[in-house]
Amino acid sequence: MHSFIISIIVLIGGYFVYGALMERVFGIKKNRPMPAYTRRDGIDYIPMATWKVFLVQFLNIAGLGPIFGAIMGIMFGPAAFLWIVLGTIFAGAVHDFTSAMMSIRSGGASLPEIVGRELGTPIKNFVRIWSVLLLILVGAVFIISPAGLLAGMTAMDRTLWVGIIFLYYMLATLLPIDKLIGNLYPVFGLALLFMAAGLLCVLLFGDVTIPVGISDGFGSRYADDAHPVFPMMFVSIACGAISGFHATQSPMMARCLKSEKLARPIFYGAMVAEGLVALIWAAATIAFTGGYEQLADFMAAHPDGSGSSALVHEISIDWLGSIGGVLAILGVIAAPITTGDTALRSSRLIIADFLHLDQRKILKRLIITLPIFAFTFLIMCIDFNVLWRYFAWCNQTLAVFTLWAATVYLARHHKAYIVTLLPAMFMSAVSVSYLLFARRPEGLGLDWSLAIGCGAAVAVGLLLLFMKYVRGLKREATPVLSQ
Repeated sequence: MHSFIISIIVLIGGYFVYGALMERVFGIKKNRPMPAYTRRDGIDYIPMATWKVFLVQFLNIAGLGPIFGAIMGIMFGPAAFLWIVLGTIFAGAVHDFTSAMMSIRSGGASLPEIVGRELGTPIKNFVRIWSVLLLILVGAVFIISPAGLLAGMTAMDRTLWVGIIFLYYMLATLLPIDKLIGNLYPVFGLALLFMAAGLLCVLLFGDVTIPVGISDGFGSRYADDAHPVFPMMFVSIACGAISGFHATQSPMMARCLKSEKLARPIFYGAMVAEGLVALIWAAATIAFTGGYEQLADFMAAHPDGSGSSALVHEISIDWLGSIGGVLAILGVIAAPITTGDTALRSSRLIIADFLHLDQRKILKRLIITLPIFAFTFLIMCIDFNVLWRYFAWCNQTLAVFTLWAATVYLARHHKAYIVTLLPAMFMSAVSVSYLLFARRPEGLGLDWSLAIGCGAAVAVGLLLLFMKYVRGLKREATPVLSQ
């Protein structure tokens, strides 16, 4: 219990200490003209109330990641708690904040545009394709999961729920952001916050023991050798620590922010809030099941991959009662829905930026949206577990591009780029190592030592390229002496 309480304190403290440092690195100016005003179009660029922007950003990035990711990731043992706390403070929140600030200072540009500005046109085109595919993957995953949960709670068939959610996604993608999304998110947010607060109260004040197991070491609790802590944990627990998907969402809210001074509470703060949700669910999972072996047995009893959903249902009903449990489950359902709709909306914005297609008219929005939804439907035909595995690696790889772009941006503006350089190197090693080590079909299944060595080599290689770039910047800044 003490380690859980300390984790919460450190995570919240990180917002005030390291978040303030990030503000100083960027040199926040509260009077800087904001894209919400300079490019206001009534569709995507709209000044919104701060509390609404926070809830939209929080629900955009929350999804099932900090819940299902924490439930599956806690099997890596006490290291999972460390990664959620330290990853959120030094990587995830930094990633979300810097991507938002880069977008704000680029007139609300989408992720591929700000990455391409720093890393070059070929990388920009690659990230365009990569991010749109990732967003469509997110949309597909977050239709299937809530539809399954809703079908389990009602007498309606899952296929019917898929159709209803699909229709809602279409409206959320097309309508002005302050209409459907801006009005529904506060309701969904209350349900999700109730769920997190309720579980936290049970963990802190109920007759609950959290068997973290620090005395048994920080190794993986999986029984096989296919799940070492590095690199597998750092991909499994993504949205509760760092997630490349978030950088596709930050520009969307950067277009609605009224002042740069709000960037830390909105972007750094939303990521800290998500880290808290992941921390609560990780602790609740291991406390409810009674230990790592019991959790493994619970998951093994659901070979169809429904173990996480079943565990969410049982924890909510058992700990919060019938009424509280229903609200908590609705929060879990709302989280993925409110991530899926904005994921597809973000894909529309990225494609519109690429095509330079103004989005004021509904017809031009439909031209982009209809193909997106057709492709999303095809992706949904793939098995959910396969989708989730590919989503996890694609997600963290996108974070690598974003962090390196932020590092170049800070270096180019003569700011303390170390804050993004270290997580950029770390996530580069994680992403490469995972791809090489993970078992087929999502990985190459190479030896662990070889995979780790290659991952480290790539990270060092990227560091050397970056330092060469920095030396070039210094030479350009040095005046040429006349002979």
